Amino acid sequence: MDHEADAYRTDLMTITRFVLNEQSKYPESRGDFTILLSNIVLGCKFVCSAVNKAGLAKLIGLAGETNIQGEEQKKLDVLSNDVFVKALVSSGRTSVLVSEEDEEATFVESSKRGKYCVVFDPLDGSSNIDCGVSIGTIFGIYTVEHSDEPTTEDVLKPGNEMVAAGYCMYGSSCMLVLSTGTGVHGFTLDPSLGEFILTHPDIKIPNKGNIYSVNEGNAQNWDGPTTKYVERCKYPKDGSPAKSLRYVGSMVADVHRTLLYGGIFLYPADKKSPNGKLRVLYEVFPMAFLMEQAGGQAFTGEKRALDLVPKEIHERSPIFLGSYDDVEEIKALYAAEEEN
Repeated sequence: MDHEADAYRTDLMTITRFVLNEQSKYPESRGDFTILLSNIVLGCKFVCSAVNKAGLAKLIGLAGETNIQGEEQKKLDVLSNDVFVKALVSSGRTSVLVSEEDEEATFVESSKRGKYCVVFDPLDGSSNIDCGVSIGTIFGIYTVEHSDEPTTEDVLKPGNEMVAAGYCMYGSSCMLVLSTGTGVHGFTLDPSLGEFILTHPDIKIPNKGNIYSVNEGNAQNWDGPTTKYVERCKYPKDGSPAKSLRYVGSMVADVHRTLLYGGIFLYPADKKSPNGKLRVLYEVFPMAFLMEQAGGQAFTGEKRALDLVPKEIHERSPIFLGSYDDVEEIKALYAAEEEN
């Protein structure tokens, strides 16, 4: 990359400009989605800044409470959740919010209600804060059926009804990856401008990858198809090279790498977690939405992930997502097991 030439580039496509351009394609649009997204972007910038200062500000200690998933909350989790809830409510464009950190859905007071529901994990992978590993925010957006009296039914919808999804990764750089249903685009935060700049337009995942990503510490509890698939990754019988294992343990980081380099990310059900570990609304759905938009697939072991209909806001599901051909392979193994 020619950094000198880059420094003098003046025609920068910021995320705001990008979304406004998209909005102009819909003459009937009132700009509500643009306003909502700009508030999400502000939340991401705030959390990015807080994550960068975490060690200095002594924010990394435990907050002393346990969230509804039974995980000890870090102070940054609490802070990030507050930031996003306030940013989303103050946008005046939301009716229902579902956060990983809150047991119940948040219903916005009638004077500030809008036509969107947002489901989000304010700080995914927060157990990695202490060691400086990439963490992130994941979000998905639905339109609400009846904004006058919203209920949890407005978010208990299949992922294929989402209108947008994305994540923001706080790592060596701060990157926001977004899809509004017309492809996937990546924006990198330029700290000198305080703006997210389009750096990865129209991301397409390779059809096949040479990386698999799974917590092999759970291998003794896996079902047959997952065990067979991972065995094939390590000891291919068709003469192809073995796949490399890469597992960060932070979903945003693992999915981000999978999206850019190809391969497969697996978090299967096992004997300890028969329903899987990852939450459907704000982890599985947004990442599945992005994968499909980038040309990949997402599968639960039974069906297409986006066709799941959640019954509870914190429901969990197994997930296999990534390159089209790699996911096709695991689907075939599950189909073969059903036939037997």
